[in-house]
Amino acid sequence: MSLDTVSETRCFGGRQVTFKHDSAATGTPMRVAVFLPPQAERGPVPVFWFLSGLTCTEDNFTQKAGAQRLAADLGLALVAPDTSPRGEGVPDDEAYDFGKGAGFYLDATEAPWSSNYRMRAYLEGELPELLGDALPLDMGRQGISGHSMGGHGSLTMALRDPDRFRAVSAFSPIVSPMNCPWGEKALSRYLGADRAAWRAYDACALIADGARLPEILVEQGTADPFLTEQLKPDLLEEACRGAGMALTLNRRNGYDHSYFFIASFIADHLRWHAARLGL
Repeated sequence: MSLDTVSETRCFGGRQVTFKHDSAATGTPMRVAVFLPPQAERGPVPVFWFLSGLTCTEDNFTQKAGAQRLAADLGLALVAPDTSPRGEGVPDDEAYDFGKGAGFYLDATEAPWSSNYRMRAYLEGELPELLGDALPLDMGRQGISGHSMGGHGSLTMALRDPDRFRAVSAFSPIVSPMNCPWGEKALSRYLGADRAAWRAYDACALIADGARLPEILVEQGTADPFLTEQLKPDLLEEACRGAGMALTLNRRNGYDHSYFFIASFIADHLRWHAARLGL
């Protein structure tokens, strides 16, 4: 497999590039946006992954978060993958919260979704290997963050593989898909009715089952319309407290679920990650 450049533009002395490649994991072409800071011209740089939420593509974080200026100063690469497989023949659903744009960062086991919806395998194996081979990235220094569904993805990926990520954070994450309408719909249709199989994709369940991280940073707006029904940060707070795990949960008064919220605090997260990645 190889990376094909879809677009490239100069940005704060670095390069903002969108790549396309054929994925063995999903059986489809996939896109990923990568910002390479100017330091990457001299050698490998640490990586900050950002997983986006429902309905998003690789462009949302890249175009709306305003992260490149500080990433260029810090010498930090930004990697923003797509949220699901796409293309002709890929199963889909009319609802915004299932199917294309709503891959939930899992490997589906139920037909017809299991043929393509394998975002866990894609992000935990295929894509980092491909990028590490092709680009000047220091894959020994990785951090991960995400928003909403992507916050769920960042937390669960890190909890399953704590040795891969030195820093973990999230914006408005779905902390317990097993206990909210978005998650129950997605997990039941992608994975089937056995709730035991869902636990690998639920941050609170993973913590209850013994998964540990040194620390987690979470931003949550108090005016988020999904706060009470879908996000439920109190469940993560309770799980971390019970496990003796460090959680910084910043409740931001008056902020909502939008990229205005992410843009307001992305610099805090980049600096937090940079410190833990040795920058």
